[in-house]
Amino acid sequence: MSSVYTVLLLIASNVFMTIAWYGHLKMKDFSWFAALPLLGVILISWGIAFFEYCFQVPANRIGYQENGGPFSLIQLKIIQEVVSLTVFMVFTTIVFKNEAFKWNHILAFLFLIAAVYLVFKK
Repeated sequence: MSSVYTVLLLIASNVFMTIAWYGHLKMKDFSWFAALPLLGVILISWGIAFFEYCFQVPANRIGYQENGGPFSLIQLKIIQEVVSLTVFMVFTTIVFKNEAFKWNHILAFLFLIAAVYLVFKK
């Protein structure tokens, strides 16, 4: 069950991470946000990123083998990268309608899924 908790926490973490990293690019459409200086945008992003860490740290602690979890450090990182790209693809599709995924983007994503397979291969 700790593997399920780990992945769910990583998904939650990456939702906040994606919003913190890329949400400000869309928020500039609002006049009050566009008027903020860069420091203000950075502080808002840091505030959002705080919640990323509230999920990321427990995910890694629960999932890591040396803490009784099912995953090695490398496996945790590969899982996190695939979760991150999946969340990013969903976020981009919903929020940034002008961005399009092309065949090479999908192929790159498939290679990352292959990386997950390979990292779990004994």
